[in-house]
Amino acid sequence: MHEGLSPSHPPAVSGTFEVHTFFRPHRMATDPSDSDVPLRRPRAAEHQAARLEDVGQKASEYLDKSKAENTRRAYRSDWADFEAWCAKYRRASMPAAPDTVAYYLADNSQRLKTSTLQRRLATIAEAHRAAGFDSPNKHPQVRLVWAGIRREKGTAQAHMKPALTKHIRAMVSHLPDSLLGARDRALLLLGFAGAMRRSDLVGLDVTDLAIADEGLVMNVRRGKTDQFGAGRKIGIPRGAHAETCPVRAVQTWLELSGVVEGAVFRAVNKHGHVSAVRLSDRAVADIVKRTLEAAGKSSRRFAGHSLRAGLITQAAMAGVSERAIQDQSGHKSLLVMRRYIRDGSLFRENAAAKVGL
Repeated sequence: MHEGLSPSHPPAVSGTFEVHTFFRPHRMATDPSDSDVPLRRPRAAEHQAARLEDVGQKASEYLDKSKAENTRRAYRSDWADFEAWCAKYRRASMPAAPDTVAYYLADNSQRLKTSTLQRRLATIAEAHRAAGFDSPNKHPQVRLVWAGIRREKGTAQAHMKPALTKHIRAMVSHLPDSLLGARDRALLLLGFAGAMRRSDLVGLDVTDLAIADEGLVMNVRRGKTDQFGAGRKIGIPRGAHAETCPVRAVQTWLELSGVVEGAVFRAVNKHGHVSAVRLSDRAVADIVKRTLEAAGKSSRRFAGHSLRAGLITQAAMAGVSERAIQDQSGHKSLLVMRRYIRDGSLFRENAAAKVGL
C-alpha cells in the first residue's frame, strides 16, 4: 500500500466505535417556531420523556453487557487499528467502502495472522451493523481478496500445546513451599482436573465451591458458551496422590490464605500478602509458563488454555468416551474438542506401536 493512495471518496468523521449511543432516545422538540409542539409541555409529557431517557440508558447498559468483556476488548482493539489505518490513508471507516476493507486486508496480510484478519473482518461487520449500515464485507471485492489471502497463507491455526499429566506433575513438584506456591498448585491442578477455561478458573468465587468427602463440586456461573449465566456444575474427585490432588490443593490454599469469600484466586505480593484483587485470565498463562520453566521444560506454545487442552487430550489417551469428556469440558460443539481427542488417540496409537517394536 502506497502513502499516495487516492481516497475513493472524501474522508468522513467516524469517531470511536460506541454502539450504545444509538439507543439514546431523541428529546422532544421545543422550538417555538414548530407549530405542532406547544411551548410548555404538560408535566405528564415531561415525566414520560424523562422515563424514556432512563429506559434508553438502561438499554445502553444491557447492550454493553451483550458481549463478554474479552470480546468487547478485542472489538475495541480491532476497531482502533482499522480506524488508524483509515485515517492514515484518508479513508472513511464508517461507513467503509468495500475497496477500503479490501485494501486494508491486503496491506496487513503479511503482518497479521489469518486468524487475526478474520477477527478484524468480524469486528468491521459488527461495527457497521451496530451503526445501522450494511457490512462492506459482503461485497465481492472483499470476498475475493479474503479468499486469495486464505489460499496463499492457509487457514490452519497454531494451537497451544496440551499440558499432560506428566507436565502437571513436573510443574507442581517444583513449586516453592510458600503461599504463592500453594495458590499456583491449586490453580494448576484445578484448572487441569476441571478442563477449565482460564476465564472460568479466575472467575470462581468461594461460594462456587462445595467440598465433600468424595471431592469438590464447582459451579461455573458463566462461561464462554454460556453468556446468559445458566451455569453448570463440575465434579472434581479427590486424587490418588496427595501432592497432585486438586481438592486437597484448593483446601490448603483457602486455609493458608484466609480467603473465605469473594474471588478464590488472587494476587499474592512478594511479602506474602494476599490481595483483594482477583487474578486476571492472562495471569493463568504466566503461571503455566513460569512453572514449566522452573521444571526445566520449554514453555514455548504453552499457555493458559494448555490446562484445558491437556485434560481433554489425556482423557482421550486413556480411552475415555467423547460424551464423558464433553460433560467435563462443557463444550457445546464436538468440533473443537475432537481435535484434542484426535491428538490423544494418535498418541495412544503411537504408544501402542512402540510397544510392538
